[in-house]
Amino acid sequence: MTRSADISPLSVLLSRVDAVSDGAPPRDSIACGFPSLDKILGGGFRRGDLVVLGGDVSSGKSALALAFSIRASMAGTRVAFLTAEMAVERVLERIIAIEARAKVDDLRQGSLDDETRATAGSVAIRLRDHLPLIERVARNRGIEAVDDVLEDPPIADLVVVDSLSALVRDEKRPEEEIAMAIRGLKDLALERDVAMLVTAPMIVPPRADRRPTLDDFGATGVVKQTADVVLALYREDMYESSKVVAGATELLVRKNRNGPTGYADLYFYAQWMRFEDMSE
Repeated sequence: MTRSADISPLSVLLSRVDAVSDGAPPRDSIACGFPSLDKILGGGFRRGDLVVLGGDVSSGKSALALAFSIRASMAGTRVAFLTAEMAVERVLERIIAIEARAKVDDLRQGSLDDETRATAGSVAIRLRDHLPLIERVARNRGIEAVDDVLEDPPIADLVVVDSLSALVRDEKRPEEEIAMAIRGLKDLALERDVAMLVTAPMIVPPRADRRPTLDDFGATGVVKQTADVVLALYREDMYESSKVVAGATELLVRKNRNGPTGYADLYFYAQWMRFEDMSE
């Protein structure tokens, strides 16, 4: 029995290849909005992939994950930002602060100058129809906390989870719990056909080069084995503040299952919690 060519998986794949050859973006890729990273990843995050974003304490993981969410959402991608770290209102404050280049404390206290206040108002109007779906997820419920928010069919194309530590159910065995959560997130990405990004806290030990490595993610090596893309933030000014340019950031692509590794040069405006691509 001959399978119809127009419904075979091979034909579907070849049609995607032809579309990309004609200049269209890859259908299974979701641009994160930072051109340097999108270029390394061949167009962006891919459906079915698990992306882990790590970095030392206070390096800006949540801020960058939120920046990915904002930029992807503004480009028309359906994004769900799931947080166990902040209330929904706090996330919204951060979004306005990032896009309006305002300090969160000034925004909260209503102490913005006239120019920044006008900019914040414009940002709110511009984002009204392009906000990510922001959901609070409960701690200590494991992967079920993420699964409960998602629907079938999925409510999003890109799902961002902040953070991995919130999925630990039994704090007496965190390594095993994190390993289970990583495998569960990867399974969800495949089952729901979404790109899944999760932030992962880590403590980079003192050494000559403080750039995070795959082994620094711990969790019995499951991040290194299971994740499709592993990103690591490195801000030298956290360790050598008197010798470097404040804000200069390397976003290291430590693993890329479908392409090259490398790094993207970013700049971090700490007062606004805003990352920008140096190539822009």
